[in-house]
Amino acid sequence: MNVLLIYPKFPDTFWSFTYALSFIGKKAAFPPLGLLTVAALLPEEWPKRLVDVNVDSLRDKDLLWADMVFIGGMAVQRKSAKQIIARCNASNLKVVAGGPLFTSEPDEFKEVDYLVLDEAELTLPAFLSDLQAGQPKKVYRASGFCDLCDTPTPSWSLVKMKRYASMNIQFSRGCPFNCEFCNVTALFGNRSRLKTPRQIISELDRIYASGWRSSIFFVDDNFIGNKGYLKVHLLPALIEWRKYKKGCVFFTEASINLADDPELLDMMVTAGFDSVFIGIESPDEASLTECHKNQNKNRDLLESVAAIHRSGLQVMGGFIVGFDSDKPSIFQRQIDFIQKSGIVTAMVGMLQAPPGTRLFDRLQRESRVVKTFSGDNVDGTTNIIPRMGIDRLLDGYRSIMKQIYSPKNYYRRVRTLLKELKAPEINHPMNIQRFLSIFRSAFRLGVLGKERFHYWQLMLWILICKPRQLSVAITLSIYGYHYRRICERYIL
Repeated sequence: MNVLLIYPKFPDTFWSFTYALSFIGKKAAFPPLGLLTVAALLPEEWPKRLVDVNVDSLRDKDLLWADMVFIGGMAVQRKSAKQIIARCNASNLKVVAGGPLFTSEPDEFKEVDYLVLDEAELTLPAFLSDLQAGQPKKVYRASGFCDLCDTPTPSWSLVKMKRYASMNIQFSRGCPFNCEFCNVTALFGNRSRLKTPRQIISELDRIYASGWRSSIFFVDDNFIGNKGYLKVHLLPALIEWRKYKKGCVFFTEASINLADDPELLDMMVTAGFDSVFIGIESPDEASLTECHKNQNKNRDLLESVAAIHRSGLQVMGGFIVGFDSDKPSIFQRQIDFIQKSGIVTAMVGMLQAPPGTRLFDRLQRESRVVKTFSGDNVDGTTNIIPRMGIDRLLDGYRSIMKQIYSPKNYYRRVRTLLKELKAPEINHPMNIQRFLSIFRSAFRLGVLGKERFHYWQLMLWILICKPRQLSVAITLSIYGYHYRRICERYIL
């Protein structure tokens, strides 16, 4: 059976890096790790092709080749997914769908032939068995969670790695916390389930053997969900791996309590991590209490961020406005916190309620869920009725984005970060595209861009005061260009 795996297109978003990728000659930020894992779970003898419409067009001849289509994605890819499914239906192709989008909203996809939901390690084998028997069902659900030790190495041979800015890998699923607005625990549970170091090293070896020598994103929703296992097993294995494999730099997602463990911070930096995304959400204790973000409470958040920066890890932060307890002052408080913290990549969104979360259930009972969840928390929309009123929330949100991504404030944050950030122990290796990005940024930002004064001011300062951070400064300048374009086009 010829299987065509299709990954829907991402719209322009904060995390798409659409306007930054052209500086380094790439088509998309990450390959579709979920579909590559599904491909590895399919019978080996079945011919397989992958079409990631973020880097390739879906051609009629691809559909003509296929006997069955597998599609997966997230809520933000909903529009593209529906378009692809419609094309498959028109070609009389059977469609199998799974992943977060379809698992959270199965009733929205009546046109899909087979919904293989939850974790594919559990539901896909049952579907394949029924398919072989000629009696496949419409919907497959799991009653629990899988053991990641049974998860195969993704089928990396299906992608053209050079088209992507970063590779990705998964060590764990699940998170020990239970934030009201987050659907991670609904999808993957509260217990951190882990792969073995042997599995991770095997996957890294496969990526490295392909010639990859750049960023690798550990996509775990909370990489430090099991600190003891990390420190005793995985991180020592990564540190040992790095002795013989040069050039790859890691980044991931974690919770703010990472700042409380200097040993863990040191080990992560030694293992090759250079940045981490952390959900800060709000500097307001009442808002943190409301959303059950207890790990962020009763601490000096600015000092926690500074401690992580001083270790050598750059903090990328998530922020939310629109909690019921938010007062009108929250907008300026968020701006002040972001500027003081030196969090350059500050993802600020209005509160949304993803299906399956406790927030969604609560607001639905209050008749305050009014639209479909977009999946893009920085698109200037929300699917709920905020207590402060939508007009006040939208005005305040726009004021935050306008200020933090103005060239003056953005480049000021870059300097705040680089003054505090410990110089990286491992730098991204220089290749032709990274070399060309230096000249592209100098021309597009330093000559054509409205930020040119601030760009050259930063470059001069970095060459005099922090020359080892030049690569980071150029990268952040390029990111700033992308963030401003997103703000200008879709928010302001």
